[in-house]
Amino acid sequence: MRPSKSSRPRTRTRPKHDDAVEGFVIAVDRGRYTCMVDDAPLTAMRARELGRKSVVVGDRVRLVGDVSGSAGSLARIVRIQERTSVLRRTADDDDTTAEGRVERVVVANADQLVIVSALADPQPRTGFIDRCLVAAYDADITPLLCLTKADLAGPEEVLGYYAELDLPYVLSAPDGDLTELRKALAGRVSVMVGHSGVGKSTLVNRLVPDAFRAVGIVSAIGKGRHTSTSAVALRLPDRKRPSWIVDTPGVRSFGLALVSADSLLHGFPDLVEGTVDCPPNCEHTETDPECALPAWVEKGHADARRLESYRRLLSSRSGGDGLEGPDRG
Repeated sequence: MRPSKSSRPRTRTRPKHDDAVEGFVIAVDRGRYTCMVDDAPLTAMRARELGRKSVVVGDRVRLVGDVSGSAGSLARIVRIQERTSVLRRTADDDDTTAEGRVERVVVANADQLVIVSALADPQPRTGFIDRCLVAAYDADITPLLCLTKADLAGPEEVLGYYAELDLPYVLSAPDGDLTELRKALAGRVSVMVGHSGVGKSTLVNRLVPDAFRAVGIVSAIGKGRHTSTSAVALRLPDRKRPSWIVDTPGVRSFGLALVSADSLLHGFPDLVEGTVDCPPNCEHTETDPECALPAWVEKGHADARRLESYRRLLSSRSGGDGLEGPDRG
């Protein structure tokens, strides 16, 4: 006789999976995950025991099952290693909207955020760069500014805007030398973000000569669908210092709805010291007459455009569109 449902023993004991192997997630596509195990890609799915835990590009995981990577094989992800960093964004700045409440994890375990911006065609948008810097500082990831199309315009204006930050940067031109960029990427997991048309894909293809082939491998799990609509990790051809770049689709903006007000301010380190003389509970907006930031800027400690950008982000968090001005993010 089969026991009744009420008499079935229940247990929370989970298998230890002592035989699990370590993998690195390089692509995610409709419930299938491409993982690198011993320098070879394999396809996996999430084990039910993970519950609602999400698996994203950059995660270091443990796998069981068929880890051979042969055609038709399917492993299972049973563990997600503790993440050292999480780069996230929302589609909207306002957390009162559905888009603003939904958090999108861009990549896990990244060491560096490479913000790709063209110096011309299209014009640089410092508002977008500011948002990326806030996201990087909030995730405790080192930012690197990569200015492309240096053959069309000089970097002086953009670098002047960030003069007080001592922001690391590299310049790039078509067919130009990429030695400095390669040095900055060596030994790291770097995620590249940028608007469409700034030359990010061109950079990726130059850094990883077989990028198209690599993307084809990870796209196989999506039956040939190109992964330009999702992040994909590509290994740089430097075997001495394992290095990865995570290529992301072109984004319009970085929503910061889930970034705290304090973290938002610390995305503008050139303004932080200026708030020392602000009254308690100062919100640093234009409606706060005793805010010390305007005087800080007038004394030459920070660029006035930086304060304007910071206040636009504050406005967007409180329900304003935050996109006023010619250099909107």
